[in-house]
Amino acid sequence: MYDVLVVGLGAMGSAALYHLAARGCRVVGVDAHDPPHALGSTHGRSRIIREAYYEHASYVPLVRRAYANWDALERASGAKLFRRTGGLMIGATDSALVRGALRSATLHDIEVETLSAVEIAGRYPAYAPAQDMIGVYEHSAGVLFPEACVRSHLELAKSRGAEVRTSTRVTGLSRSNEFVTAWTTDGSISARRLIVAAGPWANALLEMLGARAPLVVERQTMHWFDAIGDRSTLAPEHFPIALIEHEENRIFYTIPDFGDGVKAAIHYEGSFVSPESVDRAAGPADTEPVTALLGRFVPTAAGAIRESAVCLYTNAPDLDFIIDAVDGMPNVVLVSACSGHGFKFASAVGEVAAQLALDENLDIDISHFRANRFAGR
Repeated sequence: MYDVLVVGLGAMGSAALYHLAARGCRVVGVDAHDPPHALGSTHGRSRIIREAYYEHASYVPLVRRAYANWDALERASGAKLFRRTGGLMIGATDSALVRGALRSATLHDIEVETLSAVEIAGRYPAYAPAQDMIGVYEHSAGVLFPEACVRSHLELAKSRGAEVRTSTRVTGLSRSNEFVTAWTTDGSISARRLIVAAGPWANALLEMLGARAPLVVERQTMHWFDAIGDRSTLAPEHFPIALIEHEENRIFYTIPDFGDGVKAAIHYEGSFVSPESVDRAAGPADTEPVTALLGRFVPTAAGAIRESAVCLYTNAPDLDFIIDAVDGMPNVVLVSACSGHGFKFASAVGEVAAQLALDENLDIDISHFRANRFAGR
């Protein structure tokens, strides 16, 4: 009998496993694949982390905890997990991106600068914003390296006594008030508590328990581009991460060239899929819109495509997270419905998941992420 079973060992699950093991729990983690892998949401070599959160100010305390936890993980593991680059939120003055970032900055006293289009281009010459755009520059923003983050969480969890079973698929689940049993391709596992952190596979697991969450899986693509002209302007020292709202509620993002090209992708606007049948090859319909956006706003980066990859967003209806016990099942915790913007929070969400599973007092207010907001859906 384990204290906690964690199903799904990507961003959130690996972090939960680590925090449970650090508390001395008898904990086992299971993943159908071999994380870090490229079949879900936790890959792509670089992920943005930012503090002036345009989506909602409730995220700021969570991301601040995440920053602290990533720093602690980096020191404990000895791995390079984070690179500060600064960050730009670029859009029209009344855009959701700009207004939301400024609102969070004001409410939480985050150091930001407001830059005109001319000032953006003068300071960061690779960017070419439209004349009516402004930028909110955040000094603390940067890039996390997701595969290294997941690997560090898993390795440190194992060093603290966690058991990890990879390439192990859960084929059935049952529960009582005392414990949960999982049947897997590697035998059965019983634990007092269960954390479901399986991203696009979460609903399939919940259905085994007679539960369901209002989640949909969205196919996304990300791409790496060669430079046209002076590549040095795209290096991390000169090219902060950016989110650009080019039309109302339409955003794409860019990440500096770490030696493999500038990374760029459209945020949302993908097709709804299942993780079993998704097309994992990117074609012209995926690449051409991103190339066109770079041509408009980052022309130096709009060269030949070096590489593309497919990623899956697991979205809640309001695009916010779900971090909560499953309704009527107090010993089952659901995390990682992160709606495409969750990786940066993983080190903190994993800690919260551990606290929920162990009935500890929470250090962070997660009322914005409770599942009861979908009652009746």
